[in-house]
Amino acid sequence: MPKRITTETDVRIFEEIGRQAEGIGMDSLHAYVKDSISRRSLQRRLALFVAEGRLIREGKQRGVRYRPAPINGELSGVLPVLSGEAAFEAYIPISPEGKEIRNHVRQPRQLRMPVGYNQSFLEAYYPNETSYLPAELRSQLHTLGTPPDGARPAGTFARNIMNRLLIDLSWASSRLEGNTYSRLDTKRLIELGQAAEGKDALETQMILNHKAAIALLVNEVDLVDFTPYTIFSLHALLSDGLLADRSAGGRIRHRPVEIGGSVYMPIAMPQRLDELFRIILSMAQEIRDPFEQPFFVMVHLPYLQPFEDVNKRVSRLAANIPLIRRHNLCPLSFIDVPERAYIDAMLGVYEQNRIELLRDVFVWAYERSCQHYLAVRRELMPPDTFRLRYRQTLGETVKAIILQQQAPTRKAVTAAISSAVPEEDQDKFIKLVLEEFENLHEGNAIRFGVRPLEFAAWQEKIK
Repeated sequence: MPKRITTETDVRIFEEIGRQAEGIGMDSLHAYVKDSISRRSLQRRLALFVAEGRLIREGKQRGVRYRPAPINGELSGVLPVLSGEAAFEAYIPISPEGKEIRNHVRQPRQLRMPVGYNQSFLEAYYPNETSYLPAELRSQLHTLGTPPDGARPAGTFARNIMNRLLIDLSWASSRLEGNTYSRLDTKRLIELGQAAEGKDALETQMILNHKAAIALLVNEVDLVDFTPYTIFSLHALLSDGLLADRSAGGRIRHRPVEIGGSVYMPIAMPQRLDELFRIILSMAQEIRDPFEQPFFVMVHLPYLQPFEDVNKRVSRLAANIPLIRRHNLCPLSFIDVPERAYIDAMLGVYEQNRIELLRDVFVWAYERSCQHYLAVRRELMPPDTFRLRYRQTLGETVKAIILQQQAPTRKAVTAAISSAVPEEDQDKFIKLVLEEFENLHEGNAIRFGVRPLEFAAWQEKIK
């Protein structure tokens, strides 16, 4: 009898394909699962998964590669059915509540109860009284996101890293919609206007739309807010050239939509959509906390589905409004957020009105963004031209004080300053020398030509 192909084998197939960012060929995939399935059987399974919309087949003949089918919230489609803990890509650490939600939305569609829009979910929220994010967590996020140089004008942090933000947020947000542009492709498109070869024109358009919308957030920081005008503007920019009905950009939808892979059925009546849309934005404006506010919008705008498409993209970019405009905090780029984790989290909101998994994703994403952009800021720090100008004199002064076995006082430094330092620069030069002594130790004294025995003798003398 032929060997039976178990569900576990299917899981292994999807797991290995999901680990390969650029897709995987037949030879490599079969080498991974050959202990449980023949090559011919694997070919039949892959053909079935492609027909079901669970995989995408790219290339021809020996160049054929397979990758997971994108899961787009606003498009009809089939959510891949997995068992156990397997996923298409790396997940994030999640809470026990988040795990419950993930397990629920991973069930086959036929096992999940169809649901419609639940207005009581919104009505149960009272701005500044209800909190989706606990106070301690909000405080931690604020500490993480505050720039090291303190209070600055609105939008300063975002403008300082504008080029990186354009690339990262455009790439990461598009990737969450199934866009296959790499970060390098995105960089070339944004900086040089070079579209990636072999990519769909709609993917290129999606990236360029993000660029335009992010520029609006950063450059028009005094105008953007949680108002219908701002959200309509973001939608118009993000959806440009991507909707079948070009007039649908920047306005409330007038037709029903479906959520691919979900049992959630959004509201269809335009008048009710418009009313709830304005209520959501009004409530968002009342929220004072700069993290509770964007998270509320990330929950309720996609849940309402006010637009024909591009709802999640609008909510992700709108989440940056309070971070950039009001508080000059680190922006949220969604860099490295796994697509499947984000989709699972949104399905939890759609089908169960539960926010815990999305909260896990939001917090992880913000921590990741902060780590990334603080590193970027350090790269962008301008060189200390004053220190460069007096580099040799600085070394000579530090060495002279050590060899004379003097304590590093302002008086000693003043006496050791050479004529190479003009009088108008001496005060700043003295401070620079004293700073060097604060950070001086036996491991770095060699920078000033000081030998270990000389440094040890100086340390012994000034004790």
